[in-house]
Amino acid sequence: MTLRLPEEDDRLLAERAKAEGRSKQELATEAIHVFVTRRTELFADILDQVMTEDAELLERLA
Repeated sequence: MTLRLPEEDDRLLAERAKAEGRSKQELATEAIHVFVTRRTELFADILDQVMTEDAELLERLA
């Protein structure tokens, strides 16, 4: 996979990688993992909340 970033984002990523003593690849991989994981967890949390708050309504609609 090739990832093309805007120049400013690439510069910031390079600076962060240097500051942390890690590669840009490592940071990008971690950021993608965190993004995907949090989105999945957020969706599950919202779904649980809706199912709990609207349980009576959902039961009547079933």
